[in-house]
Amino acid sequence: MAKAKTVYVCSECGGYATKWQGQCAHCNAWNTLVESIERPASPASVHRFSALAQPSEVQPLSQVEAQELQRLTTGIGEFDRVLGGGLVPGGVVLIGGDPGIGKSTLLLQTLCRVGAAHSALYVSGEESLQQIALRARRLGLDSHDVQLLSEIQLEKILAVLAERKPEVAVIDSIQTVYSEALTSAPGSVAQVRECAAQLTRHAKQSGITLVLIGHVTKEGSLAGPRVLEHIVDTVLYFEGDTHSSFRLVRAFKNRFGAVNELGVFAMTEKGLREVGNPSALFLSHHGQEVAGACITVTLEGTRPLLVEVQALVDTAHTSNPRRLSVGLESNRLALLLAALHRHAGIACFDQDVFVNAVGGVRIAEPAADLAVLLAIVSSLRNQPLPQKLVAFGEVGLAGEVRPVQRGQERLKEAAKLGFTKAIVPRGNAPKGSSQKSLEGIELVAVERLEQAVAACRA
Repeated sequence: MAKAKTVYVCSECGGYATKWQGQCAHCNAWNTLVESIERPASPASVHRFSALAQPSEVQPLSQVEAQELQRLTTGIGEFDRVLGGGLVPGGVVLIGGDPGIGKSTLLLQTLCRVGAAHSALYVSGEESLQQIALRARRLGLDSHDVQLLSEIQLEKILAVLAERKPEVAVIDSIQTVYSEALTSAPGSVAQVRECAAQLTRHAKQSGITLVLIGHVTKEGSLAGPRVLEHIVDTVLYFEGDTHSSFRLVRAFKNRFGAVNELGVFAMTEKGLREVGNPSALFLSHHGQEVAGACITVTLEGTRPLLVEVQALVDTAHTSNPRRLSVGLESNRLALLLAALHRHAGIACFDQDVFVNAVGGVRIAEPAADLAVLLAIVSSLRNQPLPQKLVAFGEVGLAGEVRPVQRGQERLKEAAKLGFTKAIVPRGNAPKGSSQKSLEGIELVAVERLEQAVAACRA
C-alpha cells in the first residue's frame, strides 16, 4: 500500500500545497488551504479509471456532425424553463441550496414523472431507502418506475450505472460520495473534485443525464472547490425564505440554455407546485392607491416579471441621512438621488430614503431606475401614482432616460395583467404594427427624467 501523506488543498481552486500557508499560490485566496490526507492511487484503480477514457482522434471542425439532441421533458414546466427546455442526454446538472429547502423533493417528483417513459435511478447517500419511500408516499407520487440505490462508494455507483444504464440518474449528494483511490474523508476538496469528474466522464460517454445535489456554505455558495462548477454543464441554485412557502430556482450556468432563468414554485403538503403567474407574487394588492409605490417590469432570463417597488422618504433626524435599499443596489440609489436633484430639481439631501422590492426579489438590471425614482417622488410628495401605472427605463447621470432590452415583451406582460398606462423610454415606444398588439394601454414615451416626473402629475 502506498504511504499516506499530508497535503493542503485550496477550497476555492483545488490547488495543492505541501505545507500550510495563509494565501493560496494558485488563486491568491486567503485562508482557503485545508489539510487533507491522501495517497497515490493504486495501479488497479488507475487502470479502472483510465478505462473510462476512450481515445479520440483529431478532426476538422467542418467534418464534425452536429446533431440536435432530443431533450427529456421533466413534466414540470418551471423546472424545464430553468433547464432550457428539459434535460439533455449526457448533460450534468448541479443543483445547490440550503438544507431542507426542497432539493430532494423536487428531484424525486421529477424522477417519478420522468420514470413513466424513461428509466430512472435515484442514488441516495444521505437518506435510507425507507425514508425516500415514506416521502414519495406522503407526496402521493407514482414511484413504481423509479429505481433506488443507497450507496456512497464511487466505484460501486459507477458499476451500477454501467449495468443498469438508466437514462436519468440523481446523486444525493456529491459531498457524501467517496472514492477508494483517495484516503481523504468524503466531502473533502479532493474527493468532491475526483468523484464529480469521474461521474461526469461516465455521463458523457454513456449518454446518461446526471443530476448532482450539492451542499452550500454559510455564505450561500456551493461547497467544495470552484472547479466543481466548471466540470458540470448546468448550475442551479434553489433559493427561498424559511418564512415563506415560495421557492425560486435560478440558473447561473447553462451550456444548453439561457442563464439567469427563473423558476417559481410553492411548497405545499403534496410537494412543490408550479406557480403559473409569478408576477402576482411580487405585486402587493392595496385596497386603494398609496404613495411611494410604483410597478416596474424586470427580466429574469427570458421571462418578464412585474415587481412592485416601494419607497419611503422621511425627514432625517440626524446629520447623516440614511440610504437603504433591499433587493436593489444601494450604490445605484445614491446616483439616482443625485440625478433627481440635478435634473428634476427634487432634493432629498435632508431626507431618509428607504427602497424595497416587494416579495424578496432581487433586481440587478438598471431598467428599474425610473420606477425607483417615481416611487421616491411619490413618497416625498405624498401623492399616490395611478394604480394601473407601470414604468421602466434606465436613468443616466445626464438625466436622460435610456431604452432597455426587450421593451415590447415587457409592455405585453403589463397589458396582459390589466395595466392601462406605461411610462417608457422613447426608444422602447412601439412603432407600426407592434402598436396594435398593445391596444388598451396608454404609452407615455419620455426622453428626460423631468418629463417622466411631469407625466406622473398629469
